[in-house]
Amino acid sequence: MAALPTRLLAAGTVAAGAVLVYAAGYEVHDFRLRRLDVPVLPAGRAPLTVLHLSDLHLAPWQRAKQAWLAGLAGLVPDLVVSTGDLIAHPDAVPPLIDSLAGLLARPGVFVHGSNDYFAPVAKNPTRYLLPDDGTRAVHGRRLPTEQMDSALLGAGWLDLDNARADLVLRGLRLHLVGTDDAHLGYDDLSVPAGPPPLDADLVLGVTHAPYLRVLDAFVAGGARLVLAGHTHGGQVCLPSGRALVTNCDLEPARARGLSRHPARGGAGAAWLHVSAGLGTSPTAPVRVVCKPEATVLTLLPTDG
Repeated sequence: MAALPTRLLAAGTVAAGAVLVYAAGYEVHDFRLRRLDVPVLPAGRAPLTVLHLSDLHLAPWQRAKQAWLAGLAGLVPDLVVSTGDLIAHPDAVPPLIDSLAGLLARPGVFVHGSNDYFAPVAKNPTRYLLPDDGTRAVHGRRLPTEQMDSALLGAGWLDLDNARADLVLRGLRLHLVGTDDAHLGYDDLSVPAGPPPLDADLVLGVTHAPYLRVLDAFVAGGARLVLAGHTHGGQVCLPSGRALVTNCDLEPARARGLSRHPARGGAGAAWLHVSAGLGTSPTAPVRVVCKPEATVLTLLPTDG
């Protein structure tokens, strides 16, 4: 009988090893393109396509990810929105810009995540299952944020970190509002909470980390669609696909995909899209039941 627990332990170890091999060797490279419709435009307007990119955490050696990104240019979206954490290595900017070259020819906007500023550091993964103690990795190696920004701005993309901008696309007047990374406390809530222009056809909010205070500010400021990243969709999910954690105060049920904010819906509620992102921190390169993704959102008139 004593041998039975030993055999069970050995079987469990083999199973855990197989999951780890799958999570680190296959699923992190199984890139998916999601497509979602969002009824958010004024009645009678033509559809608008938005490509939502997030959490690339790009490193120079990630050639498969770079090739997949380059292929997205064939989508020819009306607008590209990046919700941060594009890089994860000091030498990642040149391959990033090469990978995005086709998309940089399209109108685009971006905000920063913490890993656009600081290189990721190794952490105990069990910390994510505990209440947030407010500790942030702001003492790691600085990443070349200015170099990345210069390239994106030089291509014509707009920096929405605690900023507003206006774009006219397909005759649609977009008012874009963004915040810098809320996970680091860099967000200025007075920006999204301010009143939008009266002639805006759509107010679109852009942020990295979907903290509730930021989402509430966007809704208060008239946003009808908010795009965010940061959560990695939970990164390691239950077999049902349900996230265990979000690394912010957003509830796990909304860790990825399309939902409403406030979650109860009702008058004034905005659509919220949280991207599960295309990468992981190099210090935790696994995904379980959470495919890396980019998303094409087709914005449709509310009258269908």
